[in-house]
Amino acid sequence: MNNRRDFLKKTTHSAMALTTTCSLTSLASGPIKKSDAPEKSSSKGSQRLSIAQLQKWQGLHYGMFIHFGMNTFIGKDIPKITPPATTYAPDKLDVDQWVSVARDAGMKYAVLTTKHVPGHCLWPSQHTEYTVAHSTNKTDVVEKFVNACAEKNVKPGFYYCSWDNYNRFGSQTPSDSKAWKYIDSFPKTKSEKIPPFTTSLYQNFQTAQLTELIDNYGPVMEMWIDIPHVLGRGYRTFLYNHLAQMQPEMVILMNSGTTDGSKVRVSIAWPSDLISIEKNLPPSPGHNKWRTVEGKKYYLPGEICETIGKYWFCLPGDKPKSDQELITLYNTSKQRGVNLLLNVPPDKHGLIPSECVQSLMRLRKNAGL
Repeated sequence: MNNRRDFLKKTTHSAMALTTTCSLTSLASGPIKKSDAPEKSSSKGSQRLSIAQLQKWQGLHYGMFIHFGMNTFIGKDIPKITPPATTYAPDKLDVDQWVSVARDAGMKYAVLTTKHVPGHCLWPSQHTEYTVAHSTNKTDVVEKFVNACAEKNVKPGFYYCSWDNYNRFGSQTPSDSKAWKYIDSFPKTKSEKIPPFTTSLYQNFQTAQLTELIDNYGPVMEMWIDIPHVLGRGYRTFLYNHLAQMQPEMVILMNSGTTDGSKVRVSIAWPSDLISIEKNLPPSPGHNKWRTVEGKKYYLPGEICETIGKYWFCLPGDKPKSDQELITLYNTSKQRGVNLLLNVPPDKHGLIPSECVQSLMRLRKNAGL
């Protein structure tokens, strides 16, 4: 692994110079358009990546979101508590199985939650003790994940949550405040609690961790930043540029939340290479990739992230959606010109449950993948 890391560091740094909440059953599947065909436009746009690079990402179309970590063992999607690191204790952890399932399901890429709301890290970070290094199972999940992706020809991506209830450094998180609707308000005009925010110390921590992830485990195809609302425009811009400099060909997504992607949410999720469409669908007839942001024209592909069941993490009693719901979701994403990142969470054992595996294989057959 050290040789691989050294090689990737050299290649990555040499490149630096080159600088729903919508009822699925009500949707018509309709004919599938060639949505990933090259765009017929002479415009280059103001986006960082070329249209050809972004279309290469679009060509992947179908990927697996993998939510796994401390939340799995707490038993909540968004827990407020941060229990001891030893609470994380998968007894049959098999990261190879996750990536094999993604490959066998016809998925071309996978995005792993490296750190979620509790702040527990799936790699032995040098910047906090709240990691797998101090847990019951000490496996470096991020290392296993990128190695499995390389072996199985699945493009790897990392998810990183800016909402962190453990590594606070004086920040106020959404767990402390009910002021979600004021999270993007400036100047503040309401008398309610102030919106969640991160301090400069936390921002230094997030920069250090993301740098660590790319240095030690990169390159990766996609970096998925969740809850960028709390970071502020200035730090988001710095972070975007920092990540782009470290790995110029990586697509960077700032999650804009549960919207249909029809608007670019500049105040909470900009800059970004992509438009996220969380648990929703783009409007008919399809996702508009050309957007004007602050007077400039950008080519911005879209990505739906949706769950195979109800929850992001594997929680008791959660079952996969029906075959009809899943094929409608897949066909609609294709028809409306966006990628589909389908979340399939491993259980407390560290395995993707068999009923989810079987559901995915039926979806592959139904979709003709």
